[in-house]
Amino acid sequence: MDQVSDNPLAAALAAGDEVLLLGLTPPRESVSAAEAARIAEVTLSRLAGVELDGLVLYDIDDEGDRNPDQRPFPYLPTMDPAAYHAGQLAAWRLPVVIYRCVGKYPAADFSRWLGAVDTDQVLTVFVGPSSSSKPVQTRLGEAHALRDQLQPALTLGGVTITERYTRRGDEHLRMLAKQDRGSSFFISQVVYHVDATKSLLSDYFYACAERGVRPRPVLFTLSVCGSVKTLAFLRWLGVDIPRWLENSLSRSADPLTESYEQCVANARELAAFCRRLGMPFGFNVESVSIRKAEIDASIQLAKEVRTLLR
Repeated sequence: MDQVSDNPLAAALAAGDEVLLLGLTPPRESVSAAEAARIAEVTLSRLAGVELDGLVLYDIDDEGDRNPDQRPFPYLPTMDPAAYHAGQLAAWRLPVVIYRCVGKYPAADFSRWLGAVDTDQVLTVFVGPSSSSKPVQTRLGEAHALRDQLQPALTLGGVTITERYTRRGDEHLRMLAKQDRGSSFFISQVVYHVDATKSLLSDYFYACAERGVRPRPVLFTLSVCGSVKTLAFLRWLGVDIPRWLENSLSRSADPLTESYEQCVANARELAAFCRRLGMPFGFNVESVSIRKAEIDASIQLAKEVRTLLR
């Protein structure tokens, strides 16, 4: 694993601590500076009562090339998460994991960001294009090479997707390859299918053991689902929701409470499984919806998940 800086989240991950993050999407690119500042102020107020180890700031890209079906929520470009962090979220003092959809950025711009990033506060996750046919300005391999050259102290994470494991059976090998390229932790796609996720973890853990390397922490993403439209959006994103749960949520008078309770149950099961296995882990809580009720439920979910962690 790369040597970490004085970044407390990077140190906690390196030590195998059970960490809790909360994932946020920056405001729309079209909002005014005043509105972006107001959104950040409301967000920081919400977070004041949550014992977090850091934030995740997503970098949103149009994924219509990956899924041609109509997007339940329209794609709207959002602010650069690095700019949002440096500007409107400057009052946030804990570490931040900044996602980078590297294909969106010219190599010169990407290099400038790498050269200026504060590694004591920022970690990153590089994300490649949503399909092999998508035009890119910086390839994923180039992004890794630039990071190694310009900012090797920047703690790097990777994405892991249970659904890709279910389809192809090799996601644990992808994780090992990312680990070889410098990833020191993983953040999952939203998890609802716990059994498949446990199988992926088991294969990854024992593949690490066979190679004589330490497994890197996996942070499981949990997201509540408060409406049929949110359910459709989760499916559009590629999240595998068990049929029994999909039936229940789509017919429930209160899908938000039902999905919340399921997320807590999933967190308990994954935590117990990882502890038995000896697998370092944590959680990342988010809301894929901008509805206030779902955002508030995600904050409450983060508070409850914190009580499950050592």
